[in-house]
Amino acid sequence: MGSPARPRSSILMQCALKGKSEMAMLKSDVSILIDNDLLGASSPLTNSGVLFLGSKQTLDKARAACESLGESLWSPESDGDIQSGLNYLVYQKRAKKSSKYWVAPDGVVARSISASGEVSEEDGSSRLPALCTQTAPVSNTTAQDASEQWQVSVQANNENLIGFRDRHAFRFLGVRYAQEPKRFDYAEAHKGDGGLPVPQYLDTVPPRTKCTQKKNLKPVMFWIHGGAFTGGSANDHTFDGSNIVSRGDVILVAINYRLGKLGFLALDDGETNGNYGLADITLALDWVRANIQNFGGDPDRITVFGQSAGAGATRALIASPEAKGKFAGAIPLSNLGGLGYGTTYSNQLHGRALSCRLSPRGALDKIGSLGGEVRFLVVDGKYLTSDELPLSGDVLDVNLMMGITAEDGAPMISFQRDITLEEQEEWIISQGYPYPSDPELYPLPELDNTTMAVDWAGARLATDAVFRCVDQATVAAALANSLLSQVYYYEFDRTYQTPGWPKTDLCEPEGRPDGNPSSPPGYLRCHSGELLYAEDLAFAQLTLDSFASFARTFDPNPDRAFLEARGFASTLAAVERAGKWEPAVDGDLKLKVFDWPEEEGNLMEGFRSIKQCEWLGLGLDYYL
Repeated sequence: MGSPARPRSSILMQCALKGKSEMAMLKSDVSILIDNDLLGASSPLTNSGVLFLGSKQTLDKARAACESLGESLWSPESDGDIQSGLNYLVYQKRAKKSSKYWVAPDGVVARSISASGEVSEEDGSSRLPALCTQTAPVSNTTAQDASEQWQVSVQANNENLIGFRDRHAFRFLGVRYAQEPKRFDYAEAHKGDGGLPVPQYLDTVPPRTKCTQKKNLKPVMFWIHGGAFTGGSANDHTFDGSNIVSRGDVILVAINYRLGKLGFLALDDGETNGNYGLADITLALDWVRANIQNFGGDPDRITVFGQSAGAGATRALIASPEAKGKFAGAIPLSNLGGLGYGTTYSNQLHGRALSCRLSPRGALDKIGSLGGEVRFLVVDGKYLTSDELPLSGDVLDVNLMMGITAEDGAPMISFQRDITLEEQEEWIISQGYPYPSDPELYPLPELDNTTMAVDWAGARLATDAVFRCVDQATVAAALANSLLSQVYYYEFDRTYQTPGWPKTDLCEPEGRPDGNPSSPPGYLRCHSGELLYAEDLAFAQLTLDSFASFARTFDPNPDRAFLEARGFASTLAAVERAGKWEPAVDGDLKLKVFDWPEEEGNLMEGFRSIKQCEWLGLGLDYYL
């Protein structure tokens, strides 16, 4: 029947605030400086982390400040290399090349380290920023240490929010943004502390804490999980945000919202108007705009991004009058539309007359008896006023990056274990798609396995029908009608399937449970396959660095000086080999192919499946 109401979120950051214990002793912002190569606890760089205390103070006060965090002044004799962290402070203009920082004394001799890494004696009465050890543990999918020694606090939304520090970020989990909502009603904003636990909640991961000064504010990435509007959660460890926070220097907010019937039931009764889940998302966005500066985030640089249903919600926010002007960037990953399963908007109303005089239990039973999946966004007159994203008229005041995976539609069809060429037409039609009379539209690959060849062609057709054609047509119309001046569009030709979904060996080849990165036709690049690159380090780094760059600058091409300061040599080399990611513009519709290795010049292509999309009735002029 959908999720119960839980209006909470999570916030992740790298610049934190005051330690929960002995708060009065710590009068400084705190930032985590660490080389994050995405290897987690097994990384050879795990000892590169330090805490940077930005306020200038004497040696004794710096020592006391580190101790209040459960740490000590960092020692130059340790085995951790912190030079990239020092370089990044200079890149950010938070320090100068001549800056010095307190480090651990040599016996009784006070010492500092320069921005270039030179250690020298110092007068203990000098006032300098400080570098503390960073011994908080690495969080993983099974364990997070939120014990008091790592806790930090933030004053926001009229309450004291308690989070904790791990090796890469500060985490504030289960932050409540709405009051407990009434059934089939829009939630109201939460103020102050206390109250019942309710699915409108968010998690926040910020990287830094005097971070609240405007010049130091970080871009914010606002994550909307997928799951067909019937399932999914921001708490899924697949979407843990600490890596993009610490490596990308952003703040991440991941939200939960009502799903299924409780989130999207709409009746033609003038009262049950639907879109309650979308309203929750909008309310969470309001909370972020009002409070994220307390976490070091910039409310004027929010990028909304989501995958699958989360991409549909992102597209809806772009269209929604209630969300207008509340975010600056958007990244819909694998937005659905077009034919078959793909429905981003729908006027379909799931329901029939229900008695309002039933007992609560009786009402639940009645709603449960409706059957089917209630997962559609509808035109409610407030949150959505059109049955599609308007692609003519007023300029869309948003920076847009979007794309799909090469066989995104593969999980949207039911594959057969044994199928012949003669059965291909019947199978395609049974999946809700037209069968191409021209075999050249979807030719079978030359494989010894006929079933695999037929499935491959079907996956390509489903991808065009559900994902590629509508998304490419969206970009074409927005550019042709001058709603946008440019769009960064991509396709992933390399993926790693998320564990356990969609449970087909076509996306999860035998012997490679996380996907086979060899060239097709070894495997299909399926829906949700762009979410997990744990076994493909260099490609994962490039992907993360590109998405984080868009959040920082609305350009997915990482700044060379940024990559050099952070020591991101692999991404820098890949970017230099492949060249610049050019945006799609009116008259020159380009996409970037995400693959590895990034061959020299092998980066940009024109939009794909042009003839196939025209045959499906979803050509580039579909919205024109």
